Amino acid sequence: MHARSTLIALALLAAGASAQANDLLDQLKEKASAAASSQGSNLGFKMPAIGSSTIGSAAGVLQYCVKNNYLGGDAASVKDKLLAKITGQKQQEKNFESGAKGLLKGGDGKTLNMKILSSKVKEKACDYVLKNATSLI
Repeated sequence: MHARSTLIALALLAAGASAQANDLLDQLKEKASAAASSQGSNLGFKMPAIGSSTIGSAAGVLQYCVKNNYLGGDAASVKDKLLAKITGQKQQEKNFESGAKGLLKGGDGKTLNMKILSSKVKEKACDYVLKNATSLI
């Protein structure tokens, strides 16, 4: 009987530990989500810095955003003006190519792959790039 009681107690402990682990995991997810949403442009993460060294990348991402219908109107014009600034600059042209594939490289060394974001977050990220790229014209 003693072994059976021990097995029952261990089973109950394991079930309780599993429930506690799930509760702890849920709490960690909530804290991570809350912390992430307080950073950057309220996108859930900090966006790469856009500046004069990242004109090509920003222009490429604007092309990506327009092509995929996350931005319209003024974005194509801003992209064209940025492209005019980088013509003949090999590194900036290479950054444009990466940006056009959805990869934003920031001057702070951070990189953002737009392809892995949800549509709603892509829209916000595209808006962020447009606002910051406009100041580079």
